[in-house]
Amino acid sequence: MTVADNLVAQLEAYGVEYVFGTCGHTNIALLDALGRSPIEFVIGRHEQTAAHAADGYARATGKPGVLLMHVGPGMMNAVTGVATAALDSVPLVAISGDIPSYMYGRHPHQEVNLHNDADQTAIYRPFVKRAWHAHRPEDVTRFTERAFWTATSGRPGAVLLNVPMDLFSRELPDPAIYELPAYTSKASLPTTDAERIARLLAAAERPLIYIGGGLGIEGRQALRELAEHLDIPVAHSLMAKGALPDDHPLVLGMTGFWGLEITNEYARNADLVLAIATRFAETDASSWNPAYTWSFPPSRLIQIDIDPAEIGRNYPVEMGVVADASLAVTAIRDAAVREPAGKRPDLRRQIGQARQTLFADSAERGRSDNFPLRPERILADLRAAIPDDAVLVTDVGWNKNGVAQCYPLPAAGRFITPGGASTMGFGPAAALGVQLAQPDRVVVALIGDGGMSAQLPALPMAVERGLPVIFLVMNNRAHGTISDLQSTFFGRSYGCDFTDPDGQPYSPDFAALGRACGADGYLVGEPGELSVALKTAVERRRPAVIDVPMVNEPVPTPGHWNIKDIYQGVFQ
Repeated sequence: MTVADNLVAQLEAYGVEYVFGTCGHTNIALLDALGRSPIEFVIGRHEQTAAHAADGYARATGKPGVLLMHVGPGMMNAVTGVATAALDSVPLVAISGDIPSYMYGRHPHQEVNLHNDADQTAIYRPFVKRAWHAHRPEDVTRFTERAFWTATSGRPGAVLLNVPMDLFSRELPDPAIYELPAYTSKASLPTTDAERIARLLAAAERPLIYIGGGLGIEGRQALRELAEHLDIPVAHSLMAKGALPDDHPLVLGMTGFWGLEITNEYARNADLVLAIATRFAETDASSWNPAYTWSFPPSRLIQIDIDPAEIGRNYPVEMGVVADASLAVTAIRDAAVREPAGKRPDLRRQIGQARQTLFADSAERGRSDNFPLRPERILADLRAAIPDDAVLVTDVGWNKNGVAQCYPLPAAGRFITPGGASTMGFGPAAALGVQLAQPDRVVVALIGDGGMSAQLPALPMAVERGLPVIFLVMNNRAHGTISDLQSTFFGRSYGCDFTDPDGQPYSPDFAALGRACGADGYLVGEPGELSVALKTAVERRRPAVIDVPMVNEPVPTPGHWNIKDIYQGVFQ
């Protein structure tokens, strides 16, 4: 048995269904072995596309995505996609072919060698949890087990397994499959600590539960019961939108730069904050300026995270807990139900009024028939046309920040976005992986024209796989968010808008491009056509591109972002 055959058998044993990637002379021995297995190879046409698709699959299933890359430029093309997964704590196993093991020092074709010979693993080391470089055939089987374990245990993340191409074709002296642990126990919260936290929450006058993207689906019911019993409001980070339904009476919404005024105000004045699985990212924390969102002290902080490095990273904590978020929340819920029930009817009314105003004002702006359409009109038509359990996979800009702020996500819906790296081009490709993982759901890639341009390979990939992703292009003929930022602080936009040689706004016809690839294409020419196109695309269940012209207007920003200070000459 060759190393390639053994590796494929190992992937099968680990439950791998798909391997995403591109071919190259360093990995075709492994591809040949995959071709004889039930595992499907998903051709990405570009390595970044493949990486984002593997990432989307992992986010949708909770299982590790698997990515296969070629030496040198192949694995370098995937850097942005793998780093996006890494920064969002998404389990992803990247496998790269490398130069033959016996050609080190001779600088063979496509080797990365300007600093050290055969040095391509160094490119990934700054952001993966671990990078392995195999030297012997026996290394590959053991390193594969380590790679899957490391990617999925503790705080999930991306890993790299680098294999010289000749090893794939070598015979294993003793073929073996290193099995993953049959059962693993996650770090829970001791009962005494859970009881202490429950007592502190019950005794607080202005408590707040703040949740991040690390709280899994299995912990959300316990979170809801905890909040409802003690009547504690819940705020969330960008990545945690949807953890509790948007219409829940205790949901304050998102904090930070794009957060509501009431959310930031309550967070700033809370006397006790229970923070669960969040790193207090800059935009969620208004650049950590205590005048806007969080003020520790005088607020007291209990922080729960699976990664001990996150405890106290950005704010001092009164109690730090290293534990699995879902298990910890469940333990606190069990302790809290023994405390007297909380009652904050006035606060519930304030939250309800603020949230109702937010969604009503957004809906009112969304009723405009002005053309090109306002972004909130696009979101309103989208919400009306898609089923409640649809998955929104966004890129960056209005499609991310506006949805997180003012799109009423149904309880059965899902919002997937690139938080840590905020990567343009994530949406079109990641939506493919989500659709592969959940073929019966409607999946919408909600993207700008910049994001669609960054991942054109996603269109033929959707057609090749028969994936009925709806690519909804909010087309303002610009990198709109940055164009608006530059105009606001520098008086003009330069280098941010797409124009033809005469200086007129320019954009490809993305609908025609979709049709050229074999997808359905809809170019919206007047306000009423968007709703019709969306409903048709949902019904037809085919890959579809909807190109809708949009005016460039900023997302409201009630919070604070330090970059604005810098533009004004304030450095702090």
